[in-house]
Amino acid sequence: MQPRLLVVDDDETIGQVLSLFFQDKGFEVVVVRTSADAMAAVDHEQFDLATFDVNLAGENGLELLRFFKTNFPDLPVIMLTGMPGSEDLVEQALFRGANGFMRKTDPLENLFEMVRSYVRKP
Repeated sequence: MQPRLLVVDDDETIGQVLSLFFQDKGFEVVVVRTSADAMAAVDHEQFDLATFDVNLAGENGLELLRFFKTNFPDLPVIMLTGMPGSEDLVEQALFRGANGFMRKTDPLENLFEMVRSYVRKP
């Protein structure tokens, strides 16, 4: 059985890139673009890890993180951002329970290594 990832990003291109990258690495990937879709997905399906964009269009990824960590505390979550700088943002995400934090400009292999540290492939 393939490990399952939930990708939450309002940027369709980022979602596609992450989906193709992780599918190539042997993961099943579900991509959604809103917090509401993420909440619906996790209500109906089981995931091994989730990645959230910090700045979802008109929404706050940190609030979504709070929902997930309250309702699904064992699900690892890695926060992603395209925003430059702001160590305060990293601190907020980790304080609220994020298992990791990466910038979208970081190499995808770095994200893969972080995911692998939480998700064992069969």
